[in-house]
Amino acid sequence: MGELKPMTTESVKELLEEAGAKAMARSGRTESYSAPRDFSFEVKAIFPNGMGLHIVARQFNYRDPWEATGRVNDLVDVSLLRDGIYTPLPKGYKWFQGRDLEEGVDEARLRELIACVRDVNPKLYLLQELTGDL
Repeated sequence: MGELKPMTTESVKELLEEAGAKAMARSGRTESYSAPRDFSFEVKAIFPNGMGLHIVARQFNYRDPWEATGRVNDLVDVSLLRDGIYTPLPKGYKWFQGRDLEEGVDEARLRELIACVRDVNPKLYLLQELTGDL
């Protein structure tokens, strides 16, 4: 397995905007170890279909033994939002089945996940609620 590609606040926000979402981002942890927040960045996005994503990079990974350089985020946690509330996806999707959080997502999987959520028809929730599948 090759080395994972690092993600930044800007790169994740750009992925979402390229997919048609409106996105907002903020950094958490700074270069200082005494920074108070427990995440290095977070990005929230909403798609035209009303579905949203909350992406959090919890901590830096270190790629060199002395932690002098190479601080990166190559895995993120992704939560799914519908009408501002955390939710799983309806049955039949690869992601968010029975849960509203996908943990340890690399950039390639994040791209797949973004495309999946962008293309969800929210009427599936109503249909699966009516049939008792949700």
